[in-house]
Amino acid sequence: MRRENQSSVSEFLLLGLPIRPEQQAMFFALFLGMYLTTVLGNLLVILLIRLDSRLHTPMYFFLSHLAFTDVSFSSVTVPKMLMDMHAKYKSIPYEGCISQMYFFIFFTDLDSFLITSMAYDRYAAICHPLHYTTIMREELCALLVAISWILSCASSLSHTLLLTQLSFCADNAIPHFFCDLGALLKISCSGIFLNELVMFTVGVVVITLPFICILVSYGYIGATIMKGPSTKGICKALSTCGSHLSIVSLYYGAIFGQYLFPKLSNFIDKDIIVALMYTVVTPMLNPFIYSLRNRDMKEALGKLFEQKVNMRPENQSSTSEFLLLGLPIRPEQQAMFFTLFLGMYLTTVLGNLLIILLIRLDSRLHTPMYFFLSHLALTDVSFSSVTIPKMLINMHFQDQSIPYTGCVTQMYFFIFFTDLDNFLLTSMAYDRYVAICHPLHYTTIMREGVCILLVAVSWILSCASALSHTLLLAQLSFCADNAIPHFFCDLGVLLKLSCSDTSLNELVIFTAGVAVITIPLICILISYGHIGATILKVPSTRGICKALSTCGSHLSVVSLYYGTIIGLYFFPSSSSSSDKNIIASVMYTVVTPLLNPFIYSLRNRDMKGSLEKLLNRPIVLCQ
Repeated sequence: MRRENQSSVSEFLLLGLPIRPEQQAMFFALFLGMYLTTVLGNLLVILLIRLDSRLHTPMYFFLSHLAFTDVSFSSVTVPKMLMDMHAKYKSIPYEGCISQMYFFIFFTDLDSFLITSMAYDRYAAICHPLHYTTIMREELCALLVAISWILSCASSLSHTLLLTQLSFCADNAIPHFFCDLGALLKISCSGIFLNELVMFTVGVVVITLPFICILVSYGYIGATIMKGPSTKGICKALSTCGSHLSIVSLYYGAIFGQYLFPKLSNFIDKDIIVALMYTVVTPMLNPFIYSLRNRDMKEALGKLFEQKVNMRPENQSSTSEFLLLGLPIRPEQQAMFFTLFLGMYLTTVLGNLLIILLIRLDSRLHTPMYFFLSHLALTDVSFSSVTIPKMLINMHFQDQSIPYTGCVTQMYFFIFFTDLDNFLLTSMAYDRYVAICHPLHYTTIMREGVCILLVAVSWILSCASALSHTLLLAQLSFCADNAIPHFFCDLGVLLKLSCSDTSLNELVIFTAGVAVITIPLICILISYGHIGATILKVPSTRGICKALSTCGSHLSVVSLYYGTIIGLYFFPSSSSSSDKNIIASVMYTVVTPLLNPFIYSLRNRDMKGSLEKLLNRPIVLCQ
């Protein structure tokens, strides 16, 4: 894989935005806010289209794909840019640079094809309204999206394969905030004639031709509108195209300004500003354009807010609270189990807080692994606090009720911290992989900015997952039966109690389960697969033991956590009784957070040394 290039250039330096150091914090906050607005705004567009049956039309089908593309498009460049603004060393590995360039071109092209499909949809709606439903069939819409994905993949793959044939010598500084293809070609020390030829040819196919198609579509639309007998008809026709025209103007205006007229200015700053326009600003503005300029979207948004304000009155009239049946224990055992779980909860809180304190006080523990561990400890405290205090209250006061809003809130935070645990364990596995498989580059790869970014992404993904389940649950009705055979508001149990159609909820549970449980588990297994292969290459038993000792604690936590999760959710039908599910839930909501501090303190030499240092500190002070 280009051995001669790897020996000369194994990484690139992204020079980033031309801003002064004292402005870094301000721009970091600005672009972080814009990125979060982009993600949440486009996810809201997707949610509205999915929930409102009036938006189940071809135009909004394409819009939902465009919104997903915008989220992915921004996520290719903005997180790395934010990380580099926070870090001192703005490097990106060769493989990472190539991957970023691939996905950047892919989503740029996909945006172009989707916008063209939306223009064709508007053409069919205005120029052939009587045949619209016949022309824009479901099969055609799916075919247009599939072709868009295939062509975008082919385009980005052609650029990527050609780029991997080039050599990069001494100069590895990219005067940009992401790996732009044009900037990479300029610093190559190979012949780039073929790359430039392919850039021109593919540019015609994926940018110029779609733009011509859009112009032709709106030419026909304009001609049809001018034939309209009434001003009202003209205004109505224009209103259906206003949002799409705004997006086309934003998107192609920035693209053409960047790539078709690059020599209008000799300063690189202008190119970066234009790139920011279509990588940051345009994806952020799209949701606002479609929510503020589109009547159907505004009505769907108003309907959603109205439902939240009214808090589902038809459901509240029948079910304003739920009954948590709790643990299957006899009344005479209540006091014993209350004492047991109270002791376990207090131990969990104190143990995890002690871990956070040790990591904070001991400078030897200021490493990426313990940075992730401190966040895992905080998550375990919060995770236990979501369910156990309510369970203890119910056991002590014999009050099994929980308000509807309290139940939904408990479910949200339970899912949130469950998912956050998954992502943090995955980040820790990646840290161990880098430490063992790439020890010489460990400090370069696991920089402070990378660690902060991994934690931030974990929080954002966990929030999005929990929010999607909660918003969908809020649409369901709950009738006569309000008894939950569990000690907390579990999503699966709530769906069984609902008298509404829960097929969409179950689909999202499966999809999100793959995203937040299965994929992280696969990543952990892959990491430890590489670790195992590296360990077996070590000639000495001492080296093997040392490598295994750095992973022992994390492996123990992963085994505990995923063992109970998989046992509960992937094999729920292995027992007809709900008692087994409750026991498994107790394992990962009570026992696992309790054991984590002991695992990391008893199996970890650094933590034991830090604990002994803390315990001996008062003695030293007394002397």
